[in-house]
Amino acid sequence: MPKAELAGRDLITTQDWSVEELEVTLKLARGLKRKYHHGRVPSLLRKKTFFMLFYAPSTRTRAAFEAGMTYLGGHAQYIDISTTRLGAGEAPKDVARMYEKYGHGLGIRILDSAIDYVYGAGVSVVREYARHSEIPVINMACCTYHPTQGLADLMTIQEMLGNLSGKKYVIMWGYSKSFRGRCSIQEEALIMPRFGMDVVLAHPRGFEIDHRIIETSKRNAEAEGAEFTVTNDLMSAIEGAHVVFPRNWASNGLLQIGASKFGKEREVELHGKYRDWTLTKDLLDRMDRKAVVTHVLPVLRGEEATDEVLDGPHSVIYPQAENGLYTKMAVLALTMGERR
Repeated sequence: MPKAELAGRDLITTQDWSVEELEVTLKLARGLKRKYHHGRVPSLLRKKTFFMLFYAPSTRTRAAFEAGMTYLGGHAQYIDISTTRLGAGEAPKDVARMYEKYGHGLGIRILDSAIDYVYGAGVSVVREYARHSEIPVINMACCTYHPTQGLADLMTIQEMLGNLSGKKYVIMWGYSKSFRGRCSIQEEALIMPRFGMDVVLAHPRGFEIDHRIIETSKRNAEAEGAEFTVTNDLMSAIEGAHVVFPRNWASNGLLQIGASKFGKEREVELHGKYRDWTLTKDLLDRMDRKAVVTHVLPVLRGEEATDEVLDGPHSVIYPQAENGLYTKMAVLALTMGERR
């Protein structure tokens, strides 16, 4: 049975939880994974309901949360905001207070086109729900954070590499004709140094992430005797890496004012200057011989990385996606479980 210390707690970002609390979550996730493969998942959330409020679409996040609640004996209810009165001016405060009467947990997903890519607009909405809700609020991805994804990625890397202390983790900006926000990027930057990894954030100039995230990530690294560095030199970043995560994100200029004001065509033109920022077999050969390639999906094939890399022996993108189920189940069980 999960420990009760996290019962009733929100999860907006992994930074909200201590390393010990994250380790408890990962331990439970690994246990649920074993039980799942043996068909013996315990009904830890029997007769409980998790409301999933989606401002933005999802392929894996919805499926994993919904399936996870089913396996745990409860029910996840998918709510597209277009079917609610939120678009007609209803306040998140009122929605939060209503859902707490109906169920036992509330998930919010709001990012990218749902907020016109304006950085900060999504997380402020998530925090608004959390401020007014007496049931735990889980961030299912916003403009700034994606905590259950960060946990899944950490779990996967631990499975592949074992002890992560001193291992080199590269977050690599990847070329794309389209663009996305940086929630996964920033969550990785925060959580990986807390488990002893030397993290390198590599991107072209103009694609900087939140300076507050960088400052916190550096403090996280220092506390564990690790390093967090930022570079515009892709080759030096990749050299000897144990993990690489190739992922596109929008320019800092666009995220400050939004896609409508900045101009989507202008952003695409900017990305086109960095077509060589694609993870290829040649770049992979510069990494550690046992290195792994991760991605949170959806991956933009032929842009962020080549098919040869994504379908090759170093890729762990499908086990990573699977682990998203177990980390989400663990978070649900721990936050929505009974207090003791």
